[in-house]
Amino acid sequence: MKTFRPARKRIEVSVGESVRILRELQGYSQNELAQLTGIPQATLSAIENDRVRLGVERAKILARALQCHPAVLVFPGWEVTQETAA
Repeated sequence: MKTFRPARKRIEVSVGESVRILRELQGYSQNELAQLTGIPQATLSAIENDRVRLGVERAKILARALQCHPAVLVFPGWEVTQETAA
């Protein structure tokens, strides 16, 4: 098997941007996501604009609604590297 090289990160994505991107990919407006999650639309807007921290509990709620793992929202720029045992 050939050795592979992981893709390089091309852009930086903030937590708020990751929420907005996933919301839009799911086809939800902020109002629809607010109704689905119980999180006020104003709070969703503040999260998406990085004015309010997402927090663990809101990440769990949003992840369920957006059908993703909470880590996708909380750590949008996380890179997984494979380390070899010594």
